[in-house]
Amino acid sequence: MSTVSPVNGRISHWYDQLPAVRPALPGDRDADVCIVGAGYTGLWTAYYLKRADPTLRIVVVEGRFAGFGASGRNGGWLSGLVPGDRNRMAKQYGRESVLAWQQALNDAVDEVIDVTEREGIDAGIVKGGTLHVARNRAQASRLAAEVEEERSWKVDGIAELTKEESAQRIRIDGVVSAYHNPHCARIQPAHLVRGLADTVERLGVDLYERTPAIEIGPGRVRTPLGTVRAPVVLRAPEGFTAKLPGLRRRWLPMNSSMIATEPIPQEIWETIGWQGRETLGDTAHGFFYAQRTVDDRIAIGGRSVPYRFGSRTDVDGRVPERTIVHLTSVLHAALPQTRDIPIAHAWCGVLAVPRDWEACVTFDKVTGLGAAGGYVGHGVTATNLAGRTLTDLVLGRQTPLTELPWVGHRSRDWEPEPLRWIGVRGMYLAYKAADWHEARGIKRTSPIAVVADKIAGRP
Repeated sequence: MSTVSPVNGRISHWYDQLPAVRPALPGDRDADVCIVGAGYTGLWTAYYLKRADPTLRIVVVEGRFAGFGASGRNGGWLSGLVPGDRNRMAKQYGRESVLAWQQALNDAVDEVIDVTEREGIDAGIVKGGTLHVARNRAQASRLAAEVEEERSWKVDGIAELTKEESAQRIRIDGVVSAYHNPHCARIQPAHLVRGLADTVERLGVDLYERTPAIEIGPGRVRTPLGTVRAPVVLRAPEGFTAKLPGLRRRWLPMNSSMIATEPIPQEIWETIGWQGRETLGDTAHGFFYAQRTVDDRIAIGGRSVPYRFGSRTDVDGRVPERTIVHLTSVLHAALPQTRDIPIAHAWCGVLAVPRDWEACVTFDKVTGLGAAGGYVGHGVTATNLAGRTLTDLVLGRQTPLTELPWVGHRSRDWEPEPLRWIGVRGMYLAYKAADWHEARGIKRTSPIAVVADKIAGRP
């Protein structure tokens, strides 16, 4: 195996080279809508608003460049996964409302695919679904419960697989059971976000990079380069929300890390399979998520260092060396066929986690302030639905999207430091211990994980 160290950071592997940066805000501006953040949420919102009303003057301001955050660093799962707990939301807003939410997310997978085809965005999309695997008895118990849960929410097409049937898709070591969910596509995430940025500019949206928002209020967004005045101001910085005044405890910036291998030779792929380009995940508490990339690598991610004290974020995606070692060991344990394939790149990014682990879309007609986010790691598809929903709210249209349960939902703030650092660190140490416990052969979910879930308020 190569001894050359992988690239560490440099935003993410999805950028083969860092993009040219657009001009910054040239001074004070007036607009009809100002959007803070040029990730998926902000760009989808700009896209649908401009298509709905081409006369709108829309300004998007971005601190670094479009796709600098989670939109350009994620695992590339365009999935129908709900960014929250369906059962808890059903108790609060009604089961039919949550069923509509799930269906809208499944439909949004195809909506994203349709937009990329219409706008000529090459995002490397293959709709192969997701393969979920269990690799011990406790995981198998949770996986069986997941299957029943998905079916109870009328997610169609769920197929339970034996270990032999799973191996016909991907030959993963130690699989006990598996299931396939068709509502997911593999994407190249940076290509999607950069394509969206180009598209909204072509439609007439003004996108200013290198323009960080330092204050957001009714009718204005203040930056070091000038103030944008607009009757509608929409906040969409996701994991970087904590940097804004008064919002440090609103959403916790949770870190997720990834590695990507060098391109894998065809003879090795023949021992692995993965011809359907399914996304791949497991049911461990310290779970992994993976994809076969457009250029025939494996990109795999997990939590590793989940949270930095004081809601700090990474420096351009750099990760500790132990994170690279950990994720490499996860890859080799699941796919030992890759042991001689060098790791090419490692990186991380932040995703926003509300205190109750429930995403939201909000808009106040009186102040003109709106926001969307808190996707708990399931944002690639949810951002599209959020952008369409914000569009309807801003334009005053009452539609099925504006009736979905996440509209107007509000989570309480996270605890102050050091309590949230202690809590999150303790939670993930407990999950690590639970995975160790379950690997010893117990049949059910470790009680350590059950207690950790209750303390964290996780679904």
